[in-house]
Order: sequence, then structure tokens, then C-alpha cells
Amino acid sequence: MYIFTKMNLISCKLVFALFFLSTCHRVQGSCSVQHCTDASRCVLSEDQKSCKCAIGFYSDQCDKNAHFKVMCGRDYMAIRASEDFFNYYKVPLESLHLPNKSCRAEKEVIDDATFYMFRISKEKYLACGGQPLQKNSTHLLYSLSVQSELPATGKIIRDPILKMDFTCIYPYIRRVTLPFPVFPISSEMVMHVDEMDATIQMMLYSDHTYTEAYTVSPTIELREKVFVEVSVTEPEDYFVLRLNECWATQSPQPNSTEGLVHSLIHNGCADDETVSFIDVDDQKSGRNGESHTIRYSFDMFRFITEPYELYLHCTVQLCELEDQTSCISGCNSITKREAVRANPSEGLLSYGPIKIEMPDRPQSSLLTSVVLPVAAVWALGFFLTILVTVAKAGSRRVAKIEEH
Repeated sequence: MYIFTKMNLISCKLVFALFFLSTCHRVQGSCSVQHCTDASRCVLSEDQKSCKCAIGFYSDQCDKNAHFKVMCGRDYMAIRASEDFFNYYKVPLESLHLPNKSCRAEKEVIDDATFYMFRISKEKYLACGGQPLQKNSTHLLYSLSVQSELPATGKIIRDPILKMDFTCIYPYIRRVTLPFPVFPISSEMVMHVDEMDATIQMMLYSDHTYTEAYTVSPTIELREKVFVEVSVTEPEDYFVLRLNECWATQSPQPNSTEGLVHSLIHNGCADDETVSFIDVDDQKSGRNGESHTIRYSFDMFRFITEPYELYLHCTVQLCELEDQTSCISGCNSITKREAVRANPSEGLLSYGPIKIEMPDRPQSSLLTSVVLPVAAVWALGFFLTILVTVAKAGSRRVAKIEEH
């Protein structure tokens, strides 16, 4: 069983850099030192004696956009720039390559504009000279460099070497193996009908959306809704499902004579005032006998004697689509009940235990039940003794005063 942990998808977040492996490239015109004031287009050197075009701009006035674009796809990485940009720096297409010179650029025309494009798959990342994969707790970083070959003329080089670094950042997807699979708790059975096997499943869900099934024995408070789903999981669209009987017991055995029993659905109809059938969606009805999925709810209860936890059981009947009327319950129509075919094949599903969340009750202790009451009696007796003593002493004093 595998669990995948995914961070927010930011596969298009990227970092790229453009620089020259030569002395600082001087520019003329409006982007000279005297006019290098627009940091979005040109950058002044630290010594403030020269300036160069900011990333993404070129030409003597740093007024042309190179139209850089880095694309980080699910299984590929790519970078492209305008052909004019490379022509300006006299860098021909055939001289551009990744660290592995066998991975070269291609020309691509988009909306009548020509671009030089590098595109590699993740499988070829290392083969084309990708840097060692960087990884932290949340992201993976793929970094590559596009560069031009040395434009040597004899023993000297006059033109700069062009190099572009780009990085694609992907969310780190971790695969964790658990020692046991996490599955929703369910009851499942296979019925054999007309030479065909049908798998039927019963599950309990946490709320009315029926999106989160319980994966452990549910604990539900009294009067809270219990949401039940019974469905034909295979084949889905061949049979119509009907619940004939549903009942709760104190015993895991559905027909046990020990313990108490409470009926929820009888003869296809609600037998408990809180039972309600629920539509699956706008297209599919969840009413009994009209779909391959039935959803119903009831208010949680407990038996008057222990054990308070309960087990849910349902008998089911399958009907083929052309014989769908045999599954219709018709709870308010006697004629429709008579349409149910005699001795239909039935299956039994059981689910549980369903536990009851009991309200906390203060536990009596020896201190509160024995010690405190006895101490109170002794304290009261001691107090009365003192009062009697004080009263007698006062009477004697009054008598002596009268004698004098």
C-alpha cells in the first residue's frame, strides 16, 4: 500500500540566469554609464564604470526583449529565446549546446517569429549534463546550462561566450510504504445470478456527501445520522439493487437468538421513523430498487441493555435491467408489492461493530461516596457539641450573677 504526499504544484516556477564568460560587455547609446538608470533594462557595474543589459534585454540600448521562456513540464524541461538575440551576439544555432555537446538546440517558428529551443525529457536530464539533482523536504531542483562554443579565430577570441542557466523546480512527491494497507471498512459478498457473478458492498460514511468512508470501526453519538451505502461494484450497470430487510443486532451473528434486535427496513420499506433513502446524484436515484447504488440514513441509537454497540445487517436482491419492476418496493402501493417475483435470490451483508459515543459521567470515588459524608456528620456533631457547651457555660454565668 502506498501513500503519496504532494506539495502545492509549482512546476512552472523557475530561475534562470544569463551572463558572459568574458570581460564586462560594454554597451553604447542610451544604456551608457551616464544613462544607466533603468534597472529593469540595464545594470550598472560595481565600479560604476560600465553597464550591461539586464537579463532578458539586449542591443546597444538594452531595448530589445530576448523573449526568454522556460517551460517545466511534467516529464520534460525546455528553454527558448528569440533568434534575433543570438544573431545580435553572433552565436549561430549549431554552436549552441547543453553541457553534453550531443544535446543541441533546434529552430522553431511560432507566430512567424523564430526561436532557438532546447527541450529534453527528465530521462535524458543527466545524460545531457544536468547538474546533480538537488532535493529538500518539499522540492526537487533540476538545473541545466545552455552555452555556446568558443568562437576562436586563430589564437584569439573577440566575441563573448554565451551561457544561460535555467532551473525547473518541482514539488517533491514522496512514496511511503505502510506495513499494512489502509482500506475503508466494508462488507462485501458475491451473488451468482443468471450465470453471472455480481459483487455487492456495504459501507458507512462520515457525512451526507458520501466522500469519506470509515476506515476503522465508527464511533457515533446518539441521534447523529448514520450514512449507509450499499452498491453493486461489479458489474456496475447490469443490475438494479433492492434492500429487502435491514436490521441491527447486539450480536455479530445476524440471526442470533441472543440479544436484542431492531428493524430498520422491512419488506423494502422504512421500518424506523428516522430511515430516509437518499439520491445518489441528479441522474441516479438512491431510492430502493431504482439503481445499482442505494443510500440511506438513520438516527444513531443504542439498545437498552449492554452491549450498547450494534451490528448492521441487510439482505439484498438483484434484478436485471429489463426486469427492473421486480425490484421496485412500492411501499405505498399494494399492487406493486405483488409484482415482486416469488423466491428471489438474496444475499446477506453484515457490518460492525458500530460503537456508541457515550457522554462522560463523573466517576464516584471512595472519597466522595464514603469519606466526605462521614466527615460531614462528624463535623456537624462536633459543631453541635460546641454550641451545647457554650450554651451551658452561659447559663451558669447568668445564674451566678443573679445569686450575687
